[in-house]
Amino acid sequence: AHQPPHLSLYQLTLEPNTLFATQPPPLPDADLSADMQHAVASRAQAAGLQRYEVSAYALPGHRCRHNLNYWQFGDYLGIGAGAHSKISFAHRIVRQTRWRHPQRYMDQAMQSAAVETEHEVARRDLPFEFMLNALRLREGVRATLFAERTGLAPSAIAKPLQTMQDKGLLIRDPAALQTTPIGFDMLNDVLECFLPE
Repeated sequence: AHQPPHLSLYQLTLEPNTLFATQPPPLPDADLSADMQHAVASRAQAAGLQRYEVSAYALPGHRCRHNLNYWQFGDYLGIGAGAHSKISFAHRIVRQTRWRHPQRYMDQAMQSAAVETEHEVARRDLPFEFMLNALRLREGVRATLFAERTGLAPSAIAKPLQTMQDKGLLIRDPAALQTTPIGFDMLNDVLECFLPE
């Protein structure tokens, strides 16, 4: 009714230390969740919103640039309480989290210590982390982006790519990394193949 140009629609996640975690509501099973997802997609499409990412719909020209950067494994700097960052250096990628509680964040920031946690993404985890993001985009990403953003050779994902292509879940295109329509609906299964052994 409000005709928004962009919608981000995520399924409910029961987070620890919340009322939902201690007193969970009845949750739909996988089949009902899939039906709900298809209903959302149909209504969004009827309103002119294109599904460009697993959980995002937009009118032409209104895709979220931050989301696109994130899903293309780009860098971002989080500023503020609870914010997250991903920063790439020549030979490593670092993820950071700022202090969650606003007062603690402000106190720590005044001491130049706003970062609560920082860890380097292990090289063996980079294929999964990259694909976890890139395959969320309906149109996928260009294949060369893998090496550009991770510093790894394409051979690092050759075996799982072939496996998923053989199952009909990834498109056979040497220039792109993209799921098939079935693969897009079964993204968690596709991504499992890229987990480190």
